[in-house]
Amino acid sequence: SASLVGSEMCIRDRGVAAADDTITVGFSQVGAESDWRTANSQSMKDTFSKENGYDLIFDDAQQKQENQITAIRNFIQQEVDYILLAPVTETGWDTVLQEAKDADIPVIIVDRMVDVSDDSLYTTWIGTDALCEGRKAAEWLNGFAEAKGIAASDIHIADIQGTIGSTAQIGRTKGLEEGVDKYGWDLVAQQTGEFTQAKGQEVMESMLKQYDNINVVYCENDNEAFGAIDALKAAGKTPGKDVTIISFDAIKAALKKVQSGEINAEFECNPLHGPRVAELAKKIMKGEKVDKIQYVDEQVFTKDNTTKEVINKRAY
Repeated sequence: SASLVGSEMCIRDRGVAAADDTITVGFSQVGAESDWRTANSQSMKDTFSKENGYDLIFDDAQQKQENQITAIRNFIQQEVDYILLAPVTETGWDTVLQEAKDADIPVIIVDRMVDVSDDSLYTTWIGTDALCEGRKAAEWLNGFAEAKGIAASDIHIADIQGTIGSTAQIGRTKGLEEGVDKYGWDLVAQQTGEFTQAKGQEVMESMLKQYDNINVVYCENDNEAFGAIDALKAAGKTPGKDVTIISFDAIKAALKKVQSGEINAEFECNPLHGPRVAELAKKIMKGEKVDKIQYVDEQVFTKDNTTKEVINKRAY
């Protein structure tokens, strides 16, 4: 669009002017709700360091969108070179991102997506294809059930959802629901575990009291899975055997549980976005065109391919 070309020209001017100077980056991070998020923050801090020629203004929003909106406005006032935003939820960003656009500050969306009326309000998005992850998990479950000779009507799933309205939750929930419709499984219960271990455990305890037929738990991140596993064990069930556990993120601690058999399948969500974001930011600063959507490469882990070597190499 013409407006995007205009902003690119402004970026180009700024890039030339700031060629010898430190690049100032404002990063509004969701919070520190999970091990994945901590690794994501660390990757950004390591990349956008003083040694690498950056001045990173890092803001932890503590899971509150209003904190993120305040942070972005502060970044605009401080005239940062560009803004990184890992949004709490997808909606409610139009006004503040318009303010950033009016100030000619490019915005890179990281991890979760934004739902805005005008997609020129951000320059690019980098993250995971959460719907694809959910679909892969559903296909894995279908293959697993067929291999074990389990009828579709005998699959009773509890879905411990992520933070409602976040991109990961929307995609992973939708992927599962599509699988339920396609294969005729029984989706017993759905409730948010808010991507935390404590809430995951609480939700699992509650579901186990209400339903005695749950034999698959679909956890929308690893911390929820850890909580669910604790609740299952306390209820006298063996995770990975009595109850099939599916989880997302594939952090090191979760891969250890795949290896031990407590988690049956792990769908990777790579948090180490820093280097890729820096690479994109450099192109944007030079006025180069970048694709609107940038997906990161990710794997699926089961006991078959989760070796000690794979776990030891894990950076998060």
